[in-house]
Amino acid sequence: MPVKPTIVSTFAGCGGLDAGFREEGFETVWAVDNDPAAARTFDENFDKGIIRVADIRDIDPFTDPTIPPADLVTGGFPCQDFSSIWKQPGLDGERGNLYKNFRDFIAALKPKAFVGENVKGLLTANKRQAIKTIVEDLESIEPGYLIKPMLYNFAEYGVPQFRERLLIVGVREDTGFNFRHPKPTHGPRGDHPYKTAGRALIGVEKVEANNEIPRQKQKTREMLEQIPEGGNYTCIPKDSPYYVKGLISHVYRRLDRNKPSSTVIAGGGGGTWGYHYEEPRALTNRERARLQSFKDEFIFEGNITEVRRQIGNAVPPDGVRPLAKRLMRLYTGDYEKADLSAEIARLKALPIDERIKEAVQEVD
Repeated sequence: MPVKPTIVSTFAGCGGLDAGFREEGFETVWAVDNDPAAARTFDENFDKGIIRVADIRDIDPFTDPTIPPADLVTGGFPCQDFSSIWKQPGLDGERGNLYKNFRDFIAALKPKAFVGENVKGLLTANKRQAIKTIVEDLESIEPGYLIKPMLYNFAEYGVPQFRERLLIVGVREDTGFNFRHPKPTHGPRGDHPYKTAGRALIGVEKVEANNEIPRQKQKTREMLEQIPEGGNYTCIPKDSPYYVKGLISHVYRRLDRNKPSSTVIAGGGGGTWGYHYEEPRALTNRERARLQSFKDEFIFEGNITEVRRQIGNAVPPDGVRPLAKRLMRLYTGDYEKADLSAEIARLKALPIDERIKEAVQEVD
C-alpha cells in the first residue's frame, strides 16, 4: 500500500476537514485546537494522541520538536470576526489575526500544499482588504505558492445543506502542479441532483450516539405548529400571539425535506437550532451531523451545547472530498508539470475579486 500523504491540522476542531481528506487517502499526523470538547471528539475518531489542546499562539512551529513534517497543512482559522451573521471586525478583531498562525505553520513546514477555510464574510470584511491581506501574506511565504481562493457552496459538492465557505488552496511553486478547483458535482452545475434534507435523515432515529432531543418549551412547539415545512418565523400569522418580526431568516426555520438544509450554525438561542420538517421540534445533534455529512460512526464528545458547537463549526467532510481527490494527484504524481512562476506573477497582478471569479470559471 502506498504511503499516505500526511496532514498537520491547525484549528482542527472536531475534525470535519480531516475526515473528508481521510476518505480520500490522507492521514492526519498532528493537530491542534483550543476547545477541549472538540479535541476529545477528534481523539475519539482519529489516531489517539495526535491532537494537542492548546492556544495556537503559544506554539512556535519553527522550533517545536513535536510537530512532524507534513505534506499538507490545513486550517479552518476562526471565522467569527468575518461572519455575515454577526458583526464583522475582520482583521481588527481579536480572532481575525489568527490566520497568521496558520501562515507560520506553512512557512515552517513548507508543505507541498495547504488548504485554509473560512466563512463567506471574509470576502467583504474590512472593505475587502482582509482577504487581500491574507492572500498577500500567504504569497510571501518562501519558496513561493500558487494560491487560488474560491467560494464553495457545499450543496454543490454532495452535502445536504446550503453552506457557503471560502477555501484558500496553495500549491508550492516547485511542484509544477497547476491546481484548479474541482467542478461542482451536484445541483444545476453538477451531474447529480442536490442531496436533500429528507434523504439525509432517513433512518437517523436508529442511531444512538448524539441523538438526544433537546429540551424545548411548550411555547416553541406551539410556534412551530404554525410554521409549515420549509418556512420560518415570518410564516406565523400576524394575529397570532407568537408573531414576531425583524429577526434573521435562521430563526425557527423548519427543514424542507425536498431541498438541502439551510446552513447549520454553531450557537445561539431563540429559535436558531434548526427544526424538523415533520415533527414540531428542534433537530438532534445527530440529525445536524447528518446534514453536515458526518458518518454515523463519527462520535461527538461533550454535552449537547458543546456538540452542537462542534458540528456547526465543522467543515462538512463530503464537501471537501472532491478537493482532496484533486489534491491527491499532487502526491501521486498524476499530473503534467508546468512552470508556475509566470502564472503566480499573473495572479498577483489581478485584483482579488477577479482572482476569485476566475477560479470559479476555470473549475474542471
